[in-house]
Amino acid sequence: MSDLFSGLEDLGFKDIKLNIYEKEQEARKNTETTVKTTDTFLYEKTFVCPVCEKEFKSKALKNGKTRRMGSDTDLMPIYQGPNPLFYDVHICPNCGYSALNQYFDKIKQEQALLIKAVISPKFRPKAYPETYDENIAIERYKLALLNAVVKKAKTSEKAFICLKIAWMYRLLKNFEEEKKFLEQAYIGFKEAFEKEAFPICGMDNYTLSYLIGELARRLGNNEEALLWFSKVIVTPGVNPRLKEMARDQKDLIKGM
Repeated sequence: MSDLFSGLEDLGFKDIKLNIYEKEQEARKNTETTVKTTDTFLYEKTFVCPVCEKEFKSKALKNGKTRRMGSDTDLMPIYQGPNPLFYDVHICPNCGYSALNQYFDKIKQEQALLIKAVISPKFRPKAYPETYDENIAIERYKLALLNAVVKKAKTSEKAFICLKIAWMYRLLKNFEEEKKFLEQAYIGFKEAFEKEAFPICGMDNYTLSYLIGELARRLGNNEEALLWFSKVIVTPGVNPRLKEMARDQKDLIKGM
């Protein structure tokens, strides 16, 4: 499992030997301000780190600077213009705490103590360029994943990060690494489906059922994929677009 965290050496972490999924054990608000334009489509968002309580700035995409054109079959959004996925992780340069934007301030005191004990002593801050690309995004997502494992985050949070890392590798056409992280997302989302309350990562029961089915299909687990797709297709009241997507992927398997 250590190679899942490869690429974090510049940030102070090497030879990481951690499993992403262990048995689960059961702040301050961020402030936002357009302080300085770093590029025509970026601004700096001001955070107060919920771990070390120090203020820092992190790049974010301005509203209206990109257009969503659709999505891939595993729900990866496809954009025209700058990719918001590159800027979804925020890293405190003081203590090394990092997380997806939607989870950044959702951290308990005992989790913050774990970050201080495990992440902060090793963390080395890094100066990033004005704009990010897939490789920078991967490094930042992996640091967020490491933080999530250390703080014993919900399985769904870890699975969601793994899915986004897989998407970044897809953009780079590195299909071997993509598959590795799709598998971790698949494992995590299946466990979350059984143990966590909905919505999960913003998804309802049937959206996640579809996603698990599509991840299973991409990993070659066609029989299991069909079971998840069928659940979406036969249930009354499910979004018609989601049912259509499930039928399309079921037909794709049947046509093989």
